[in-house]
Amino acid sequence: MSGNRTRYRILFLTPQRPNRTRQVAAIRNWNLIAHLAQRHEIDLLTFGEPVSDERTRPGGPDEPWRTIVTVPAPRRTWQRRLRVLTLSGRADMADRLWSPPFVARLRQLLREGEYDIVQGEGIEMARYLLLVRTALGERPAPLLVFDDHNAEYVLQRRAAATDVREVRHWPRAVYSVFQWQRLRAFERRALRECDLTVCVSEADAAALQALAPERPLVVAPNGVDTGYYARARVADRATPRFDLAFSGTLDYRPNIDAVGWFVEEVWPRLRARRPGRSLRLALIGRNPAPEVTRLVLRDGVVVTGSVADDRPYFAGATVYILPMRYGGGVRLKLLNALAMGCAVVATRAGCEGVPVRDDEHLLLADDAEAFAAAAERLLDDADLRARLGAAGRAMVERDYDWGTIVARLEGGYEAAFAIRDSPQAADRPLDRLESEPDAPPGSAASDEAHAISPEDS
Repeated sequence: MSGNRTRYRILFLTPQRPNRTRQVAAIRNWNLIAHLAQRHEIDLLTFGEPVSDERTRPGGPDEPWRTIVTVPAPRRTWQRRLRVLTLSGRADMADRLWSPPFVARLRQLLREGEYDIVQGEGIEMARYLLLVRTALGERPAPLLVFDDHNAEYVLQRRAAATDVREVRHWPRAVYSVFQWQRLRAFERRALRECDLTVCVSEADAAALQALAPERPLVVAPNGVDTGYYARARVADRATPRFDLAFSGTLDYRPNIDAVGWFVEEVWPRLRARRPGRSLRLALIGRNPAPEVTRLVLRDGVVVTGSVADDRPYFAGATVYILPMRYGGGVRLKLLNALAMGCAVVATRAGCEGVPVRDDEHLLLADDAEAFAAAAERLLDDADLRARLGAAGRAMVERDYDWGTIVARLEGGYEAAFAIRDSPQAADRPLDRLESEPDAPPGSAASDEAHAISPEDS
């Protein structure tokens, strides 16, 4: 990274407290903040538990932020949610973490701090970003950065297309049909009013750029801490042994769909291929929905719930599965599994945004019979498992280091400031954003369509 970049004061707005190892959005937030804090001053406004007290305190010795302000997470009543769904016209997700106390603390921080950048993490924070200019009145506004963790309207559209296939899921499909249209309108507004939108994959960038072609975007994918996610770090620890494992937040609709499809369609086929041999499947993750907990009624299926450390489960699984049928962004669980040297079977939807190749980094399979055959192949071939695991680990070490990703984000800041502040920049296209060092395949810098583009509206 260039050594002469500007030092910024940045206020982060996050939907939960950043965490190094737990929950995808929290892990992303932690790593972005931790690397940015090496060169910039970071304050954090975030939500705590619903029963927690509102408080402000300095960052601790192991925390990367200068100051953290925590507001209790709001509890939505079913009456409020019903009003939003039927009367407001607003996207449900945009209302999920709406909190007047959070608004009050945001206004206070903006009055007291002279921030260069305010960055909102995820769709729930976009609504707060839209208040910043109004809150400041005549004062100069900071650069507004919207980190859109998924192209949410695309995710809901895919959910509708998946759920409509089964009669019992038609109510969810109807919900998604309405929500994807509202989300598309809300994301378009957020893109148009913010100075920079951060996307986690090229596919998301293409979908979001279509909503506001004139607005600046930069791709900063999810990364992985390859020092933490390494088999050597758990070599001296007991590892739970399972033939197959899946990990993820188990009340998240794409994950519920993935494990349900696998257990109902793939698991019986795989067991039939191995008569007389016991198989064990671990579904690992917090907040398992009732649809997930019921899967323990199937022979060999274990639902662990939340675990303090998922690395022993990666290390103890013979095969890691990623049977996603829809979703968005870059699968952090895939990057973690590859970093742990796991042998992986995934659908193409499961590895969207990561430039993996079939039979080089993992095995790809999109239908139930092919998925069962690929899993059986890995279960029976230790050499193949070792070859894929080594190649996957090498790829994430090379291409998904958080330091490289944050350097690209900092380049996005500088480009967005230039577009906003320079009259000349508004009259000409900006060169494609290049990261330092060279961007990996599949990054923003490798695709002309996802360059930072000029503001001309």
